[in-house]
Amino acid sequence: MPSGKTHDAITFLLAVPVFAGAYAVTRSTSLSLIAAVAFLFGGLMFGPDLDTISKQYSRWGIFRFVWFPYKSFFKHRSRWSHGLIFGTLIRVVYFLGVMTIAVFAIAYAAASMMGDNLPDAFAFVREWRSAGSFVGSAFGLEILPAIFAGMWVGAASHTFTDMAGTYIKTGRVTEFL
Repeated sequence: MPSGKTHDAITFLLAVPVFAGAYAVTRSTSLSLIAAVAFLFGGLMFGPDLDTISKQYSRWGIFRFVWFPYKSFFKHRSRWSHGLIFGTLIRVVYFLGVMTIAVFAIAYAAASMMGDNLPDAFAFVREWRSAGSFVGSAFGLEILPAIFAGMWVGAASHTFTDMAGTYIKTGRVTEFL
C-alpha cells in the first residue's frame, strides 16, 4: 500500500489534468476550478483512508472526532470505504448527516438558552431546503455535480493507487467495486 506521501504527491500531480478534463467537459473555467479544488479536497482530506488513523484522518485536527464512528464502522480497504461506486457517496452522506445533526443540536441549544421556541424537525428541514435553494440560485445547479465529481475522482485516484501497489507487491488486484 502506498504511503500517505505518495498519495499526496499523486493528488497534487493530477490536479492540473483534472482541471483540464473538467474544462473539456464543461467549457467553464469556474466549474473546472471547483472540480479541481474538490479533487484536492477529496484526495487530501476526504479520501478512503478516513477509516483508519492516517494522514487524511489526522488532517481534520480537533474535528477528527467526526470521523470516529465512520472509522469504527468500516473495515479498512473495504468496498464501502475504498469502493469506486459507494466509497465517496457513503462519506458524503455520512458527513452531511453528521453536520445536519450538529447544526440541529447547536440551533436547539441556542434556542433553549435564549428562551426562544425550540426548532422542530420540519422547520429545520425547511431551512435546509432554503439553504439548498440559495446555493442553487447563487452558484447554479451545476456546482454540486462538479463538487461531487471532483471529490469522487480524488478518492478514485487513491483507490487506483492502492490497487496498483497491491498488484506490484502481490501480483493480484484487490476489487474495490
